[in-house]
Amino acid sequence: MRDSNNWTVRGTTFVLWAVAGASAIAWGLKLGNPNTLGVAPAAVRPPLAADPAAVARLLGHVQGSGPAAPAAAPLSSRFSLVGVVAARSQQGAALIAIDGRAPKPFRVGSSVDEGLVLQSVQARRAVLAATPDGPPVVTLELPPQQH
Repeated sequence: MRDSNNWTVRGTTFVLWAVAGASAIAWGLKLGNPNTLGVAPAAVRPPLAADPAAVARLLGHVQGSGPAAPAAAPLSSRFSLVGVVAARSQQGAALIAIDGRAPKPFRVGSSVDEGLVLQSVQARRAVLAATPDGPPVVTLELPPQQH
């Protein structure tokens, strides 16, 4: 009888250790792989677009009581003259930056922007016009030289 008790204890101990080992392995695999933690990714909603007129009404704005709309910036503020290569015959090229982007070279007569061509260049000046022979629209000048 003592022999049968001994095998029962051994068998029960073996089963308990096997369950503990399997549990440890399962938890180790589960914690080692973050994709299986059961945490769902957060749902991200796109931001809602606010209606400026509705916000103004909500804040008490009465139609027509606000200040006038700001005036459009002058056309010359979009262009910056960086350099000029001018010949005596009004031929040459100008290095012009548009809307704060990197400057590009333009030859006299070429299109600088929509509706504007480089009409002429002088020592420190470039003239933009709607057509090569039309009246000047914008005159760009190099900044004063630093001595």
